[in-house]
Amino acid sequence: MMPISYLHLKDEPGVSVIVTPAGAAAGTLVDISLYPIDTLKTRLQSAGGFVASGGFRGIYAGIGSVALGSAPSGALFFLTYEWAKSTLRARQNVNSSSSFEVVTATTPAETVLQHMLAASLGETAACAARVPTEVVKQRAQAGEFRGSWDAFQAMLSQRRNGGMAGVWRELYRGWGSTVARDVPFTVIQFPLWEWLKVWRCRQLGKDEVSVGESAVFGSISGAVAAGLTTPLDVVKTRVMLARERVGMGVMFSKVWREEGSRAMFAGLGPRLVWISGGGFVFLGGYQFVFNALARGRL
Repeated sequence: MMPISYLHLKDEPGVSVIVTPAGAAAGTLVDISLYPIDTLKTRLQSAGGFVASGGFRGIYAGIGSVALGSAPSGALFFLTYEWAKSTLRARQNVNSSSSFEVVTATTPAETVLQHMLAASLGETAACAARVPTEVVKQRAQAGEFRGSWDAFQAMLSQRRNGGMAGVWRELYRGWGSTVARDVPFTVIQFPLWEWLKVWRCRQLGKDEVSVGESAVFGSISGAVAAGLTTPLDVVKTRVMLARERVGMGVMFSKVWREEGSRAMFAGLGPRLVWISGGGFVFLGGYQFVFNALARGRL
């Protein structure tokens, strides 16, 4: 089988300086612009139900935490993702005057595995910033608190009983379930996104896809990944909103036993709209920077 060649960012400080703010800006833009859809999804997934959690009222509740957490989360993801790809791949033809290098993978399977591992590492790093944001945001979205600040203060109150360790545990409530949702999601989305770009380049006989093509492929790959991982998203939401700390496995069994398989796909519609729209903006925006770097415009 013929090897696959494609362009990647070179592992050098100058590129990281550009990629990091690009990922931060893309993540913030997506999370804020599509926030109302995320709120509706969270309320559909909550144990209390859509109406009891606020219905269509206050759909921007909790947006403050997202405004603070999206930038570091997006930056951490792309910085780790590109670093991991540069570490894992074999280098064949490196042009030191460019921000890019030609990479050759032995087989398609090797390429997919590289992207899967890089995406997994990137998503795990991003969760360090995302999980506290998610906990605060979803408690405000579900109507438990009036806004992000009230939800955050309630978490700080844990210091009276459990000290800072108690606050830390509360801020990272649902860490395991978030990683268990986001890593499979990313392992599906990013290799699919990368494969669609390679397929398009081969079809047209060129080295890169356009911003619009990358955005469409990001939307498609995001929708596929979102649909397949919705049950994990439901469990993650329930774990974060639960009054008592509970494990992911216990919550999964509880929802399945008490509410049935249908509950596992609660909020599927808003999640598909949110993730496919987010993939369009997020990966389209990232491709814009990618292409600009390739042409030496940044």
